[in-house]
Amino acid sequence: MSALAPVLLVVDDDRQVLDVLSRFAQRVGFEVVTSTSGVAALELLRQRAADVALVDLHMPEVGGLDVLKEIKEGHPDCQVILITGFASIETAVEAVKLGAMDYLSKPVSFSRLEELLISVREDIDRRRSLLEIEADLARRLEFNGMIGRSPVMQELFGLVRRLAPHLRTALISGETGTGKELVARALHDAGPRREKPFVVVSCSAVHEASFETELFGRVAGSYPGGEARQGVFDLADGGTVFLDEVSELPLAVQARLLRVIEFGELHRVGSLEERHVDLQVIAATQRNLRAEVAAGRFRSDLFYRLNVVEVVLPPLRERREDIPYLTASFVRECAARLGKPIRGVAASAEALLATAPWEGNVRELRNVIERACLLSDGEFLTERDVSSAMPAPPARRPAGATVVEAFRAQDSAADDAQLLSTVEREHILRALQRAGGNKKAAARMLGVSRRALYRRLERLDLGGTISRRRGARLMATRLEA
Repeated sequence: MSALAPVLLVVDDDRQVLDVLSRFAQRVGFEVVTSTSGVAALELLRQRAADVALVDLHMPEVGGLDVLKEIKEGHPDCQVILITGFASIETAVEAVKLGAMDYLSKPVSFSRLEELLISVREDIDRRRSLLEIEADLARRLEFNGMIGRSPVMQELFGLVRRLAPHLRTALISGETGTGKELVARALHDAGPRREKPFVVVSCSAVHEASFETELFGRVAGSYPGGEARQGVFDLADGGTVFLDEVSELPLAVQARLLRVIEFGELHRVGSLEERHVDLQVIAATQRNLRAEVAAGRFRSDLFYRLNVVEVVLPPLRERREDIPYLTASFVRECAARLGKPIRGVAASAEALLATAPWEGNVRELRNVIERACLLSDGEFLTERDVSSAMPAPPARRPAGATVVEAFRAQDSAADDAQLLSTVEREHILRALQRAGGNKKAAARMLGVSRRALYRRLERLDLGGTISRRRGARLMATRLEA
């Protein structure tokens, strides 16, 4: 991929100033987008990300400080440089507190502006280099389709290498989305059966009445009009059968499966003829099979036969150091498939990925990255791209409307106090919990502005934390004074 020119948004109500600044920035190596008003500039940013914005302080309708606040709120990766013909120390201090990169007086010092723009470009280049390093390391860390630098994953890869040459049965346990099928394939591919079939059976997707036919096959005439059919164990003879969600097997089928594992014996449905197969059986579950045995829903003898070796997969939240490398691999894969020049994620988006709960584990992370790549047209996935791709927190909602839509409608509805107050409270508390108490992140999850979230916290008597935070800030200000 060739490096894209960084994007500069210039906002000034004087078209002559726009023209001069645009031509200068283009010579420094920037692609320039211009706007004559703060409102139009914010609309432009919603359509296209910018790396840096050069904003006039005094403009009609929306001033430079308000534009700065909105940019830092909704586009935290965009640097902002304020320019003004009426400079004051107080305004400069306020601008820096709000997150401005710098504050320049008119007439603009082009040498200073060039320094700032070059600094932004160098930051982008460093980010590109870091992402290239992470992508290269992700390739090196890959093991049979799995990626992990964390000690727990390196230990898992070593265990697979040791077990694969000798394995007959294994049980893989872990939450949904942790990669149980990838581990099963790795055990097959690293072992002596690698050239033989690897057959997957999703036990939760098979109708109970069809289990015996699916697994063991049937002979012609086993029921009126029934044709002969090979079962999974016939198809996988000499290779590996992967039983995903093995806890869903009916008890009657569990007994027949035990015979296949122990003696390689099976009978097709409708036949008394005994057949022999040579199989490696790997089972996976997200349930606690010991608890299932205790409850009488899973045969203890089958459990102990499968559990000769148990491979336990950690959830993604327990190996967060792997997230950058997984992300780099997923971005590379999606960008190539979509034909987009996406190199990786912006720093703020990376922070969002690093702190998300990932209840769906690696599968959920992959899906989020794919959705974000579909949304993005830039070189980096922004925080907005990633947060928009995140799944909404589950919540009860009235028919015909999402909770987020209800939140937004409340801003203008006359009956705020009567609409979804209970649902709102639960939904907001859940979002705050997922965001670790960060109200800005919680507002993004809920799809509302931070100001709107604060209003709802106050209305629902959840504003105590806000008051405490404000008190702490006031105290800090007094101490600084």
